[in-house]
Amino acid sequence: MALYIDSASRLHHDQEQNLVITCPHCQAVAHLTPSAVPRFDDLQLYRPKQIGIVYLCDACHAPVFLRFTVRIFGNTRVELAPQFTEVERAREKFSFTYIPEDVETLFREALGCFSHGSFNAFASMCRRTAHSMFADLGENGRLRLFDELNAVRELASLAPGVFGKLKTLLFSTEPESRTPLPLLDSYEAGIVLEVMKDLLYEAYVRKGKLQQAIMMRRFFLEETGPHQALTSS
Repeated sequence: MALYIDSASRLHHDQEQNLVITCPHCQAVAHLTPSAVPRFDDLQLYRPKQIGIVYLCDACHAPVFLRFTVRIFGNTRVELAPQFTEVERAREKFSFTYIPEDVETLFREALGCFSHGSFNAFASMCRRTAHSMFADLGENGRLRLFDELNAVRELASLAPGVFGKLKTLLFSTEPESRTPLPLLDSYEAGIVLEVMKDLLYEAYVRKGKLQQAIMMRRFFLEETGPHQALTSS
């Protein structure tokens, strides 16, 4: 895929119409249109290793800033790597209905760290979230969630290295001075995020939804019970 800035400071992208991200402003999955490109002369003068390009979200027209790595400084063009870094990431969504307040506070901060690309700060907040869950659920709840983690390992075919990091990160009871937190890259952080969502669902959301559904069934039965009895007689 060719991506470069020519000597007239115009961006050329042979798959421009396919540049799609989740907009950090409107949360829509939308195409991006280039809006502000660095001047070719400035790039030739300063020769930065990375550059930034401002795009407009086609859904909400808000500015979206992407960072690219420079591959080659040529005489007539500056070639860029096709991979980019989102300076502003869309905030991850999660419904906190049924989640205890202490657990919610910690996991909200974890999501904030993830959205800003601070993956090791995210790991630390996930550990605090997990420990808050275990304090709330007790030892039986902790063991149940460990069984759930093993089930996720089978369902998602997690690699041994990734599973080992998950287990150490979330379930280790050793002090951090003896068992330091494992470092995460963006891919591993994404896996931890999905596992945390699954554990929170298993620990609180599933139970809360089931209890609410049963309560509603009981309510409607009590409301319609006398009428049904009268009709059947």
